[in-house]
Amino acid sequence: MITRKILLKEEDIPKQWYNIVPDLPRPLPPFIDPVTKEPGVGIVPQIFPKEIIEQEVSQERWINIPEKVREIYQIWRPSPLFRAVGFENALKTPAKIYYKYEGVSPAGSHKTNSSVPQAYYNMKEGIERVTTETGAGQWGSALSFATALFGIKATVYMVKASYEQKPYRTMMMNAYGAEVFASPSNQTSAGKKILKEDPDNRGTLGIAISEAVEDSLESGKTGKKANYTIGSVFNHVCLHQTVEGLETKKQFEIVDDYPDAIYGCIGGGSSFSGLIWPFYYDRTTKKAPKETKLIAVEPTACPKVTKGEYTYDHGDTSKLTPLVPMHTLGHDFMPAPIHAGGLRYHGIAPTISVLAQEKQLCTLAVNQVEAFDAAKIFIRSEGIIPSPEATHAIKAVVNEARKCKETNEPKSLLFMLTGHGFFDMAAYGEYFNGNLQPYEYPTEKVVESMEKLQKLYPWLNDVRKKYIDK
Repeated sequence: MITRKILLKEEDIPKQWYNIVPDLPRPLPPFIDPVTKEPGVGIVPQIFPKEIIEQEVSQERWINIPEKVREIYQIWRPSPLFRAVGFENALKTPAKIYYKYEGVSPAGSHKTNSSVPQAYYNMKEGIERVTTETGAGQWGSALSFATALFGIKATVYMVKASYEQKPYRTMMMNAYGAEVFASPSNQTSAGKKILKEDPDNRGTLGIAISEAVEDSLESGKTGKKANYTIGSVFNHVCLHQTVEGLETKKQFEIVDDYPDAIYGCIGGGSSFSGLIWPFYYDRTTKKAPKETKLIAVEPTACPKVTKGEYTYDHGDTSKLTPLVPMHTLGHDFMPAPIHAGGLRYHGIAPTISVLAQEKQLCTLAVNQVEAFDAAKIFIRSEGIIPSPEATHAIKAVVNEARKCKETNEPKSLLFMLTGHGFFDMAAYGEYFNGNLQPYEYPTEKVVESMEKLQKLYPWLNDVRKKYIDK
């Protein structure tokens, strides 16, 4: 009988996170301070705890996981690796399909892998409140869960489109004790300015980041400093997520297998990074038994890697953050209201940009209707309703599994099932009623945003040539 659930014991929870930075094919370009036009982290030291900043810039390959964090990880880790036998049969493929399932966490997604350490490090510094943004609500839910455990307050700015689509996410955050505002809101200068210009603005992650960062910066004036937390993009977040890939490698050893290809959806890139970084380590150390392909999947409505430009850009709409080296659609990007709210960010992790530029991974884009078509097969053969974000990876796996059927190749395919879709039934309702739209972001919009960016910073090309194009 085929083993469907490949399980580890609690003592198998990793004791260290893996940091890819020293193993990248080229050094990460530095952040740029737009005022000095030189390398600089700008406001970062004002809004993050010391240990998070040290992890962000660390050149150490292995970073110890605090024992208190590992104890909390025990609530849901190790997460299961599933052999998708029913899915394989439905596709009539000779391929073996596996998925690492992160929906078993209390918040229902992978985001708790980073929210717990971030809350822990803030608690250690005596911080009593943290701020953050959230797209579809997974990160906001995860942070609310973690802060509740450490006795910290959380203020969450949730993209208005998702706030309206997913009311139960807000209720979940409230249950953990968090305060949630639809973004853009009237709580910050950034939000008020945007609402004055466009009262019907549905929000973006860039806007929500601006509000959360502003809240953190302004809190210092009250004498009750609040730090900022982030759910993706930054190195330290991707680092925390490597518990996924480290566990998965052990689980593949149990069944004496190794993936030919690994798939994951990308918004800011943390879940995908968490899964692939440890396998990339095998590649760089010549330990990998196969030349595993790494495939990042993004929505056609937000194609930051497949259509965006690799340059310097702000991580937020109000330009409070330093300039980050990444593939971007422009910090003024206004996405279509697709249901995969976690994939609606205009940029991507700098590490993913380097890996993509150096052809260490490939990226493809699919529209949400195609993604839900694939999810329907998965739901009716595996029983789990996936988050809208994860359906994009499932679509790519379906394509490869069908190719394997044509060529009769018994490949081993692995994908990240980032979380469940129990709070996303409105999206599935639209799909099954035939109302879901296959949005595609126009190339000319990207060109417009890049022209605006160049006008804003005429010196940007020189900096880019010095650090990105060298």
